[in-house]
Amino acid sequence: MRRRYHVRMSVTLLGPQRLAPNVAETLHSLGVRGPIATITAGWEERELEDDELAEHCGGTTVNLQLWERTDRVFARDPELRQALWRRHDRLREMQRLYRLRLNHGMDAASELSDLAVDPMLRNEEIHCAIDAVRKLDHEHLERVTAIHDAFEAEVDVPNRPSLEKDRAEVRALIADSAALAVAGGHVAVLLNRLRLFGIEDAVRLRGLPVIGWSAGAMALGERVVLFHDRPPQGRGNAEVLEPGIGLYEGAVPFPHARRRLLLDDPERVQLLARRLAPLIAIPMDEGARVDWDGSDWTFRSGTRRLATDGALVAMGSDA
Repeated sequence: MRRRYHVRMSVTLLGPQRLAPNVAETLHSLGVRGPIATITAGWEERELEDDELAEHCGGTTVNLQLWERTDRVFARDPELRQALWRRHDRLREMQRLYRLRLNHGMDAASELSDLAVDPMLRNEEIHCAIDAVRKLDHEHLERVTAIHDAFEAEVDVPNRPSLEKDRAEVRALIADSAALAVAGGHVAVLLNRLRLFGIEDAVRLRGLPVIGWSAGAMALGERVVLFHDRPPQGRGNAEVLEPGIGLYEGAVPFPHARRRLLLDDPERVQLLARRLAPLIAIPMDEGARVDWDGSDWTFRSGTRRLATDGALVAMGSDA
């Protein structure tokens, strides 16, 4: 169960950092002074290859080493590792079955768009088809959440002796930091480590600014959506993976959107935007920035959103 806090969160989502880093500029604009806690667990074995990230942050960084800490915990607690793998297998099977149902629903919505029938009737049917997919997404999220809740109850993560020392160290490092930066990588791996070490609670208790990009931006929200309109195999339908850690609300970021979404196809843009509404679908390419103040979003000039009419709408003061 997620705790409720009264601290207003400041969360900034950025576009990918490798080619056009703007994290240092962002930290400066937020008035951040002091050490930056970083999370690179999504890089897995490359977690500590973070010299470039430290340079981008423009100051002192402290890597929380969640990937390495997890390895040490597993060595001490093989029962926990086995429980995590059981959960992983259960979630993977659920995702496969959800994907099967999703493909049928998305095929129906797409085929209806191509029918030469009365436009009003066609739009009503498309609305019903999208609503059915939206309900499927919601149902899947609820079932995945139930599995996470059952796992938490089974292993008692907050009070588990094998985790106690590392969770306390992570909380202390966050408490001594001026901001938290969450990099990308493998989003499911990253999510697992964020949950295991109680990052949401630690950040909310401290109330420090959080910056995320790529998979990091995805994991910080209320819903993680996997997407690729041109996959090497499969149907290319965006699919809900699971809840994020919930540090922001009301939006779904799509990192590397130019490479992974057919943004010049109004029909696909429209279907995705309508399916996610009222959540804002935000393509996050290099230079993009959006800021969450705990209740509302501010868009950096030039950052776009997907509109329900199939357009890409430029946001920000110069839009």
